[in-house]
Amino acid sequence: MTVPAGAGAGTPVAASAPSQIELERRLYRRQRGRRSIVVSVASTVVVIAVVYFGVVNTPGWAAVQQSFFDPQTAIDSFPSILEGLWLNVRILFFSAIGVAVFGTLLAVVRGLRNPVFFPLRMLATGYTDLFRGLPLIIVLYLVGYGIPGLGVFPRLPAEVWGTIAIVLTYSSYIAEVLRAGMEAVHPSQRLAARSLGLSHAKTLRLVVLPQAIRKVTPALMNDFVSMQKDVGLVSILGAVDAVRSAQIAQAETYNFTPYFVAGLLFVVISLPLIRVTDAIARRQQRREQIGGTV
Repeated sequence: MTVPAGAGAGTPVAASAPSQIELERRLYRRQRGRRSIVVSVASTVVVIAVVYFGVVNTPGWAAVQQSFFDPQTAIDSFPSILEGLWLNVRILFFSAIGVAVFGTLLAVVRGLRNPVFFPLRMLATGYTDLFRGLPLIIVLYLVGYGIPGLGVFPRLPAEVWGTIAIVLTYSSYIAEVLRAGMEAVHPSQRLAARSLGLSHAKTLRLVVLPQAIRKVTPALMNDFVSMQKDVGLVSILGAVDAVRSAQIAQAETYNFTPYFVAGLLFVVISLPLIRVTDAIARRQQRREQIGGTV
């Protein structure tokens, strides 16, 4: 851009106006964006209408609505289910901390290459293989009823044993995700850190783990969303959480609406994290593609 001859060093230079071609491009993008929004809204309304009228006009809809979507039953059971949900939130909080610590430890142990650590690597590998294969409900029964049956530990609430079972199961999943992220870090990063004088532990803590977590953040958050739902299984041990509260309300009213209410509450606490996970995944994709679309 040419500076006018009379302009001094401190004189601001006006930015050049966009060309006619650029203005036409912006207008086309705005029109296309508005058209896309209209088409999306219209197609969504059509799909919702088709599904709604298709379900409502089925022969058994009246009975299903009375059994699963009764407003009065939902209002009456909501307070007790909400109180039970608070127990699920507490279990989720402590489970997340335990899974983060134990899963990271397992991932680090599996990444050790020194031959002296071979027994630890074999134990960590066997642990992850075992608990990734066992259904969570079986682990809950083994931990919640088997360990107290040994008579070694003091009597603990059912939610404590449920939290332990969740930590044992999900640590194996998180360990494998973290290990994949650690192996995805280029070896030159480790070599560069060691050449600067960092020990193996500091290299893991300051160089490898931060990059690994950034690479697998969407996968980690998806596992956390799954754990949010699975904390409802602690009800099989007798903990009065949202699911057990819904079961009690169903037994009193002979109506399944309390289960629907409990399910909606679990969705409500999961939605924010789901949206954050999608946003992080999109941002990571844009960063890797430098704004382009493959």
